[in-house]
Amino acid sequence: MAFPFFGDDKSTVAQLLNTLPQIGCLEWIGPRPVRRAPAISVQEAELKTDSHLLGDHARPKSGGKRQITLIQHEHLAAVAGYLGLDAPLDPARLRRNLAVSGLNLLALKNRRIQIGDEVVLDITGECHPCSRMEEELGPGGYNAMRGHGGLTAHIAQGGLIRVGDAVRVLGNDA
Repeated sequence: MAFPFFGDDKSTVAQLLNTLPQIGCLEWIGPRPVRRAPAISVQEAELKTDSHLLGDHARPKSGGKRQITLIQHEHLAAVAGYLGLDAPLDPARLRRNLAVSGLNLLALKNRRIQIGDEVVLDITGECHPCSRMEEELGPGGYNAMRGHGGLTAHIAQGGLIRVGDAVRVLGNDA
């Protein structure tokens, strides 16, 4: 018996890319109330459709591709390791809005996800680190974050999200 994606004639990259049976978890929510200020950790927040995370200083344009940012929760330990730290980084230091565990975020690029019962995000691209990572994390912060910067998203449907909410892949609609 062959594995259903390897070695048979029906195997395609599209099939492989669409195999995402996992359900992730929203581990952290962090609006930044003021520009250049650290994010604050909250247990719940509201996302406004085609706009922004309420309580966050950023006001992206309607239809924008970077209305909210996500980071892979598992990468917090990896980045800390690259910096020689013993404990995972606090996600508030990384200038992202949401930390998600249990899903490979990079596999969600150009996909649609649902957080909790209401919120739908169109994942629009990678969120590369900026030079401010050197300020926040010290020398090497920029390079430690390379490949671990997370993703940007458009808020297709707003609503309330809570830490602990399920994160589900909806399809390839982004």
